Amino acid sequence: MDAVIPAAGRGSRLGELTADRPKGLVEVAGRPLLAHVFETTVEAGADELVVIVGYEAAQIVDRFGDDFAGVPITYVHQRERLGLGHAVLQAEPHVDGPFLFVNGDNVFAGSVAPAVAAAEEADAALAVEEVSPEVAATTGVIETDEAGRVTGLVEKPAEPSSTLVTTGCYVLLGDVFHACALLRPSAEREYQLSGAVGLLMWTGYDVATVRVGGRVNVNTPADVERASELARGE
Repeated sequence: MDAVIPAAGRGSRLGELTADRPKGLVEVAGRPLLAHVFETTVEAGADELVVIVGYEAAQIVDRFGDDFAGVPITYVHQRERLGLGHAVLQAEPHVDGPFLFVNGDNVFAGSVAPAVAAAEEADAALAVEEVSPEVAATTGVIETDEAGRVTGLVEKPAEPSSTLVTTGCYVLLGDVFHACALLRPSAEREYQLSGAVGLLMWTGYDVATVRVGGRVNVNTPADVERASELARGE
């Protein structure tokens, strides 16, 4: 299975930490952030990594080269950072069949392999977690039925109808590329991957959910510390 990993952003909220390097090379527990992401995808069964690069892309290529732990890496340049739906489209020529998508700034406490397994019994799967209502208002909120199947997905709702949210880990079929191509930009001129998943659901796709034990989305220096503690098992 291919793994698509978006890592094109600068990470401006990280301040001086990204003054001379891309976000993916910020050190978390003594290793580049992307090394943790790559390890997560390889452990889940990825046999090729498709890495979307942009800001200071050469540094990422120089750091990791052609493979990670023996798994080949293909680099794809995203010239404009227009959201995760746009990033996915850049990967289309390099992906064959179902694929694992993991945000390049997420550190997970455990495995995302259960999401890969869940997708074998559905059309797609999302790794999800419970958060506070305040956090839910800042991210993608998931609504599910009693079987844990997704019935709704809303990006950054003013009044969240659920505290179950996306973690930036998806297992998707190739049909998502067509859905991404149909997206309209948000007010921020971004093409949201969650919107593409919503389009697939509208056509009848069965989307499963799997809860993960712990995750840190690295956006600020404080997040780097939290992610480092998580990676060290503290």
